[in-house]
Amino acid sequence: MFEVAPFIPFFIAAALGLFLRGWARSLLFIAVPILGLVNLWLLGSGNSSAESGLYFGHYGILDFNLVLFKADKLSLLFGYLFHVAALIAVIYALHVRDTLQQVASLLYAGSALGAVFAGDLLTLFIFWELLALTSVFLVWARRNDRAYAAGLRYFTLHILSGLLLLGGIIFYSQVHSSLAFGFIGLEGSPLDNPAGWLIFLAFGIKCGFPFFHGWLTDAYPESTPTGTVFLSAFTTKVAIYAMARAFPGTELLVYIGATMACFPIFYAVIENDLRRVLAYSLINQLGFMVVGIGIGTSLAINGAVAHAFNDVIFKGLLFMSMGAVLHVTGKINGSELGGLYKKMPKTTVLCIIGAASISAFPLFSGFVSKSMVMSAAIKNGYDSVWLILLFASAGVFHHAGIKIPYFAFFAHDAKLPAREPPVNMLVAMSIAAALCLTVGIYPQALYSLLPFEMAYTPYDVTHVLTQLQLLFFSALAFVWLNLRHLYPPELPSVNLDVDWIYRRLLPDAARGLTNRLFALDQRLRARAIRGIERLVGGVADHHRADGIMARNWLTGSMVAGVVLLLGIYLVLGSL
Repeated sequence: MFEVAPFIPFFIAAALGLFLRGWARSLLFIAVPILGLVNLWLLGSGNSSAESGLYFGHYGILDFNLVLFKADKLSLLFGYLFHVAALIAVIYALHVRDTLQQVASLLYAGSALGAVFAGDLLTLFIFWELLALTSVFLVWARRNDRAYAAGLRYFTLHILSGLLLLGGIIFYSQVHSSLAFGFIGLEGSPLDNPAGWLIFLAFGIKCGFPFFHGWLTDAYPESTPTGTVFLSAFTTKVAIYAMARAFPGTELLVYIGATMACFPIFYAVIENDLRRVLAYSLINQLGFMVVGIGIGTSLAINGAVAHAFNDVIFKGLLFMSMGAVLHVTGKINGSELGGLYKKMPKTTVLCIIGAASISAFPLFSGFVSKSMVMSAAIKNGYDSVWLILLFASAGVFHHAGIKIPYFAFFAHDAKLPAREPPVNMLVAMSIAAALCLTVGIYPQALYSLLPFEMAYTPYDVTHVLTQLQLLFFSALAFVWLNLRHLYPPELPSVNLDVDWIYRRLLPDAARGLTNRLFALDQRLRARAIRGIERLVGGVADHHRADGIMARNWLTGSMVAGVVLLLGIYLVLGSL
């Protein structure tokens, strides 16, 4: 059998895309994810359990045996997902005539595939860095000052993640004499297990851990309408895959994930930029996945990766619908939108399907995966975490399920000139919407791809009634708050997040410290100059006509002085 690593077709197509134009490039870019999916399906056939695997592409560096391609059910799930996501995103971007953006998109998708099928840590590191390098061009492709600045901050933080990963790999190779990519864990303190903690932090930055999440909410809204769709699909999901492989059952992740699921709600509710609302919502959904990985049971891991699969589709659908609004109207702030359902009815319906999916309505995709993580939390004694996730679910419905479609398409009529977006955008959104409904109605299609065998039924009376009650009371709260004028209005504003620390506070503090150091330097220089002037003035005083240096000295006195000095020298030299 002729074996081709999944990233190779994407890289080849990206190279050809530099020279092709028009329909030839479009056909090539559509064909690549389809043919790649067929290739992956053939490679993955026969891997029926999480323990089995396929290996090829062995190569050696120094004393280490490295593997370019390693597949099991965990990596295959993400491989299928990335091919589907790439196909949808490519179709959505067919109207774009930007070689840089199109080529970078394929390289980005290929890098994600290379990372999830890396059989060793060094290969993972190479694709980890390629992810950062290729994705930043999707931010810069918008070509304005805000995009350039956000892209630079994005790239800096991702390079930091790569440096931490490289440091962890070096420590890991010294301890284990191997670079095999498998379970790593956090046993011991950072001093006892520096490899585990460094790799954990590297993965955590790309997962959007609290205090490291600013790159996501900063850069994604500044990308192009099509670039954001690609960005939402790959980087964070590669990190979730890596975390699921290296740190399953790490209890610290349960509490980190619960925090991630909760805190973005407060920012999303008051945020005016609707794509930034979705960026916060992405962190919220990542929190559910991180909780599942932290719990570490078969049900929890399955729930985490199933939710990752669904999130790429329904979050991509929401980003596509907001990208369509931005493409048509040139505006994305909730305070400037409204009433678009009259002029964009198809986009409105597709957006509502995405909103229902992320809100976990029964018969939509989010319901069949989010409930798995919450069930695992209850079964394993994390009652408080379950309550937090329940609150987070209600918050998701508020800021993504209601706020996004309400303020974009309904609310007040902004009377903007608008129309439906290009056909390719509608086709891509329709494919994503169909997948949201298919997975929600027939969850076994997704469950059969999960890493572990399980017997789980999402549509039992308890799950359905609990979720419907939650959604009903959340909607009631939204209506009541709006009628009472208590719901945060959509206003032009700047909301401070933790990135304010390194974007404003630290630069201002450094600037203030530098100014003080320069002022101190000037004072010291002034004092030194005054001291030198006094010294020079004193010497000049001695050279005045009546000064000591201006007097006439007898020759005999000079000779006597020299003799005295010579005598002292001889005495000292004889001691």
